[in-house]
Amino acid sequence: MKYLLAAAVVAAGMVASFSSANAAGGCGPGFHRGPYGGCRPNGRVVVVRPAPRVVVAPRVCPRGFVWRYGRCRPY
Repeated sequence: MKYLLAAAVVAAGMVASFSSANAAGGCGPGFHRGPYGGCRPNGRVVVVRPAPRVVVAPRVCPRGFVWRYGRCRPY
């Protein structure tokens, strides 16, 4: 009975000793292990926003001209 109680205390201590630092490879929250085993900060947060909509007015050339190669040219 004495050994069973001791084993239960050791098992409870092991479960209680795990934390987020142990889950992150021992580096702590906000850090991770790098390729050579050292602790490195996690990358900065990147927020992606949609680009604003751009409305382009249609090109209007005078009579006898057509829009080609970026400007009005005669046909």
